[in-house]
Amino acid sequence: MKRRLLAAVLATACLFAAGVLITLLRDDPTRNKTEGRVQINVLILPKFEIGQMTGDAAGEAQYYFEEYVLGGEEYEIAGAKEGCRLYVKDGVALYLTGMGKVDSALNTAMLLSDDRFDFSKAYVLSTGCAGSAAGYGTMGDVFVLTATVDYDLGHHADPRDMKVMTDETWFSENDHDELSVVKLNPTFTGRVYELVKNIKLETTEKTKAFLAKEFPGEAWANREPQVLRGTGVTGDNFWKGRYDHKNALKKVATYGCEDPFATTEMEDMAIVKTLQRFGLLDRSIVIRDSVNLDVFMNGDYPELMWDSSFEERATGDESGETLDIFDTAMRNNFKVGKTIIDAILSGEL
Repeated sequence: MKRRLLAAVLATACLFAAGVLITLLRDDPTRNKTEGRVQINVLILPKFEIGQMTGDAAGEAQYYFEEYVLGGEEYEIAGAKEGCRLYVKDGVALYLTGMGKVDSALNTAMLLSDDRFDFSKAYVLSTGCAGSAAGYGTMGDVFVLTATVDYDLGHHADPRDMKVMTDETWFSENDHDELSVVKLNPTFTGRVYELVKNIKLETTEKTKAFLAKEFPGEAWANREPQVLRGTGVTGDNFWKGRYDHKNALKKVATYGCEDPFATTEMEDMAIVKTLQRFGLLDRSIVIRDSVNLDVFMNGDYPELMWDSSFEERATGDESGETLDIFDTAMRNNFKVGKTIIDAILSGEL
């Protein structure tokens, strides 16, 4: 009995002490101040790098890394996936979010929760490569996204199960519609687009010849790459083909997005939702460059993508998708991104 009484007294004392500590922390006038934190003015969020951060073939991060944070400080972020380091130099930070909706959201949240850094005035540039919507974007384009849509929410059906409708295999779930789209600050994204819309982009002769063969006479496919506005559709799988192209078009229309379906990728919806939760959405920008299209070309079909010979086909002379245009598209992306970042740092944006 004495032991129980002593334990109860000690427990009460601990609870009282915890309550006092919480009250003191809540009332501490310095608790929410940012003195001593590293101030971040621009946060760049690529998703992956191919190899090293500098000196080899460039992925989504390398051009930005070399321009803005090479030689700066490097930080490990607690709770983030290994490799998601923060690089900081002169108020500019770069962070690899990882791929897919779950990892990119968690890793971004871990970063924004790190109290060593002050993101309260930061502008955020989410950047990377993507597939683009056939009929709107061609390979080498760069898109300023004005909205992101979640590919995975709603009802998806297998076309083999369909009895009446055969072209669309997705149906909205009205109760979830507000969860399925994030629209970025239209005034800010409009200013960003006006700043970069006339930047001259590049392509390759092989890509031009490939598109001319696949889409003869189609103006959208055979023009020079451009900077365009658009809506991104984010899904956690590598989909391709006419059914899901029509599904993506339907989703963008269902959710009332201002600009056309432009890109498909695996992270933007997750990242902008995370930025929204941390109060950063109004200063957020998403740009994506196109390295392939969302329809099958060159006689390809799904089983070929799963076959062990796919890598050989993808790198062969017959392939005109992804690998040939990749570096050119990433340099196009960097031209656009650098213009935006420099305008932020100079106070122009």
